[in-house]
Amino acid sequence: MSQVFHPAANTIAKVSIIGGIAFLAGLAWFAGTYTRSPYRTAVTTHVEQPVPFSHQTHVGGDGISCFYCHTSVETSSSAGIPPTETCMTCHSQIWADAPMLQPVRDSFQTGQPIEWNRVHDLPDFVYFNHSIHVQKGVGCVTCHGRVDQMPLMRRAQPMTMEWCVACHREPERFIRPREEVLNMEWVPEEDQLALGQRLVQEYQINKAQLLNCSICHR
Repeated sequence: MSQVFHPAANTIAKVSIIGGIAFLAGLAWFAGTYTRSPYRTAVTTHVEQPVPFSHQTHVGGDGISCFYCHTSVETSSSAGIPPTETCMTCHSQIWADAPMLQPVRDSFQTGQPIEWNRVHDLPDFVYFNHSIHVQKGVGCVTCHGRVDQMPLMRRAQPMTMEWCVACHREPERFIRPREEVLNMEWVPEEDQLALGQRLVQEYQINKAQLLNCSICHR
């Protein structure tokens, strides 16, 4: 009986199987790398705004508290965007005629709010509450980075589920005393893990509940 398959068939089959596995592994690696890349997460990418607002100037230079503009961050799920009246409190006197602030003056005169572009825009299926994070000792810098050093606002963290869950799984590695939430330069005077474990108890943080899907997906 003549040979049905060519002698090279076994080699071709092995190469095909190994090549297929390698291709799938490479595809999985590419997908994982892509989803974590700055290109996908927009980390370090500046977002164009109708007015080039500088946190570096207002927070780092002038020492304005985050709470002055983001008035609802302690009580609401949203940090809040300051109304134009807040801007004009200073800019009716300071840089009152600056061309770059014309949209602010127009907004104040017409009553039409400025349409700012979101920098941290989470998907609609994600629920995030600013107030609970502030109350539990999560510093602004943990999520937003050193805004006091940002001439233009940008993402400092990827805001992926993987990134959020890392904190929810081990909050003791990230939380700080509530009075230091706004402090961009704060560093623990003791071991962060020891401090965090104590604060987890003091702030009544339920670690098991933090990993419940319904906390973020409602």
